[in-house]
Amino acid sequence: MSDQFAKDVATGLGTTPKTLPSKYFYDAIGDSLFIKIMDLPEYYLTRAEMEIFTTQTDALIEALGQTRDKHFELVELGAGDGQKTAYLLAGLLDEGYDFTYVPVDISKNVLELLEARLREQLPALKIMPKVGDYFQQLNILHETHTPRALLYLGSNLGNLTDEKSALFMGQLAKYLKPKDRLVLGVDRIKAAEIVLPAYDDASGVTAAFNLNLLTRINRELGADFDLSAFRHAPIYNEASGVAVSYLESLKDQAVHVSKLGETYAFKRGETIKTEISRKYNREIVANIIHDTPFEISTTLLDSQNYFLDIIMLRT
Repeated sequence: MSDQFAKDVATGLGTTPKTLPSKYFYDAIGDSLFIKIMDLPEYYLTRAEMEIFTTQTDALIEALGQTRDKHFELVELGAGDGQKTAYLLAGLLDEGYDFTYVPVDISKNVLELLEARLREQLPALKIMPKVGDYFQQLNILHETHTPRALLYLGSNLGNLTDEKSALFMGQLAKYLKPKDRLVLGVDRIKAAEIVLPAYDDASGVTAAFNLNLLTRINRELGADFDLSAFRHAPIYNEASGVAVSYLESLKDQAVHVSKLGETYAFKRGETIKTEISRKYNREIVANIIHDTPFEISTTLLDSQNYFLDIIMLRT
């Protein structure tokens, strides 16, 4: 059992309204479910960013601002399965760049799968996986003077509020040197009929992914959540560009978490907020980085204008 997991669950269930951190979606079951989500017909995000990485690889490589005669680190935060990044890695190898790929993820399971696949697909690749918190790992890398390009893809920034995003980007800049680059992938604001199905697919995989968080609490903290008494309940506000995922209690009930020694009451219709998924335009991103040493140098869009990869220079 993770002490931090226990503390975060206690804090989240003990507040009003109740919340749970989205980072705890990703145990072995959650990892598997999210891979399925990325293949769903409703989940356009991965396909849109994949299109950018497969059809605009040369533009991405140029935007990284690296030279073939100098070694650099390509660091990916929240690497996941690395399917998109593999195209960039192959392109860099084909072009003769000297680099080490450093995938960072909270899930050891995901990184082991990623490393095994890339060693088979790209045997010439130098890879140095790092398990853990973004900033802990960046702090270790910061001790070197190696030029660095950072990937933060999949609209992962969207799990934060704009205020927290601004703080996050400011922190990120501290671990980069002047002239280092950041590739930030963000989902663009779109109509509700496009966005909402991505978080509420017809086959119920996303619902299972959300509910698995309760299964994890049951398993690791000795809770007695009845999953049939909760439902996945996402919403999307087109005006604000924010999607939110909730778990909604279907009845008045009490849930005991033995390893916390606490019982939590739920009213019928009461929710646990598990994730926000913010959507962006260039202006919103510009406002978020306004007080940071980042400046936007290049933007790349998919053919449907669904997704935006923004390349930034650390000044």
